[in-house]
Amino acid sequence: AKMLVIYKTPADPAAFERHYFDIHLPLAKQLPGLRRYDVSKQPIVNMLQGETPYIVATLYFDSLDAMRAAFASEIGKACAVDRRKYAPDDRVTMLLFDSEAM
Repeated sequence: AKMLVIYKTPADPAAFERHYFDIHLPLAKQLPGLRRYDVSKQPIVNMLQGETPYIVATLYFDSLDAMRAAFASEIGKACAVDRRKYAPDDRVTMLLFDSEAM
């Protein structure tokens, strides 16, 4: 199962990056059951018209149930509170899904 987090360009990119990489990422890497955490490199290419994402993060878990349990934990709740400090709800999209290798 994966969680894809798409961040729009922030008002202050330097402040966003400081908070994201120095505070949020170390906190999120403590999520119970997290198997892997990837963050995109710049630039991100948008193949269709529209706003190009600023950063895309992918979190990997064994299942959607494991992901739900992780975000119900104290660390998960702290991640949710912290995310709102550097990326308000209108600046982020979160997609949760099961995936299958083809």
